[in-house]
Amino acid sequence: MTDLVERLVPDELWVLFQRVVPPTEVRRPQGGGRRRAGDRETLAAIIFVAASGCTWRQLPPVFGPAWPAVYRRFALCSWARVWARPHRVVLDELGIRGELDWSRCAIAPSVCPGGKRGPLTGPNPTDRGKSGSKIHLITDRNGLPLSLGISGANMHDSLGLEPLVRGIPPIRSRRGPRRRRPAKLHADKGYDYNHLRRWLRKRGILHRIARKDIESSTRLGRHRWVVKRTVSWLAGCRRLHRRYERKAEHFLAFVGVASALIGCRRLIR
Repeated sequence: MTDLVERLVPDELWVLFQRVVPPTEVRRPQGGGRRRAGDRETLAAIIFVAASGCTWRQLPPVFGPAWPAVYRRFALCSWARVWARPHRVVLDELGIRGELDWSRCAIAPSVCPGGKRGPLTGPNPTDRGKSGSKIHLITDRNGLPLSLGISGANMHDSLGLEPLVRGIPPIRSRRGPRRRRPAKLHADKGYDYNHLRRWLRKRGILHRIARKDIESSTRLGRHRWVVKRTVSWLAGCRRLHRRYERKAEHFLAFVGVASALIGCRRLIR
């Protein structure tokens, strides 16, 4: 069990995770009751579910507690209060080490089928109207995710640009103040709107948005291939192949866990 937990939660990731989660007592002060699993074992179980795509009922018993206890701790931790913090801590560590390249950032969505019920779902126009969700993300030049978001599959890509740019957290850098604005932002023809160009220009961001009926689609991937590669990295977590969670914040939590793992691999390479 120890080897599995250490492989799923490396020491570098566990040190960063301890910054945002206060330590808890494994034993009850009044005694009695079932033995509570540690935070590292619980985090390893959640990462196992995200990577393997298994259901909570199929969680192996090697992680200690029964699956309802792990799911309860996962569900009680909201996105804004817990699951967004590890990703931000990883981004700060990447910024301190100079691993983030703000010169060229890219934005792209990824459609996730499933999710017949629950908020932030909608009919997918490219899949015969089947219900699904869409993952929006902005990455730096190296393909590291900076900002995340989800929406219904029927929401237009252009509607996610402003919330994603605003959602970039203030990230520490090797020298100077925190930074949250890229120098350039690359986007495909789905973001070809003048009001988006004006909005980016007011924020001091150079836009590189492909124009409809003017620029060839064969050259769109010249600088945007990194964000497509990040989408494939997210697909490495089988839990994101389909949306099984009814609550939107649970699905967004799995996206945040996958993004934190992508950044952690960059730190321990």
